[in-house]
Amino acid sequence: MKRSIMTAVIALAIGFTINAQDISKNALGLRLGDNDGFGGEISYQPRLSSKTRLELDLGWRDSNDIEAYKLVGLHQWVMPLENHFNWYVGLGGGIGSFNNRSKDNFNDGSFALLAGDIGIEYNLNVPLQFSLDFRPELAFNDNYRDDLGLDIALGIRYRF
Repeated sequence: MKRSIMTAVIALAIGFTINAQDISKNALGLRLGDNDGFGGEISYQPRLSSKTRLELDLGWRDSNDIEAYKLVGLHQWVMPLENHFNWYVGLGGGIGSFNNRSKDNFNDGSFALLAGDIGIEYNLNVPLQFSLDFRPELAFNDNYRDDLGLDIALGIRYRF
């Protein structure tokens, strides 16, 4: 009986090892998206564990009337799919500043936001990663925005 239990535990451990996520220690690159205007972000992903990582994005958004800069941090859970594909979900928040250039409303300010994230990524055999994600952001500032913004972005990162 003890031998059967030990064999089952070893088999489960081997199974989890085979399915263990291969998250790179670090990834650095660009995230290009659209949330009320085209914008780019410098994106950095440090690994926290075999299944989680942080994503830190320093970005710029430009629409018709508003230019905004923001820093967003997300805690992401990464799950393997097949053939170098992973999918991930995350939660986090951020801060930013904006410059409103509209004819009726000339003001500057700052804002805070809550963010979620869901996406898919592909890790090439070379140390490059491509991703596509969807990030709903809830911003808090009446002069910038006080509602939900939907951000869809493509990412390319160097893994090291």
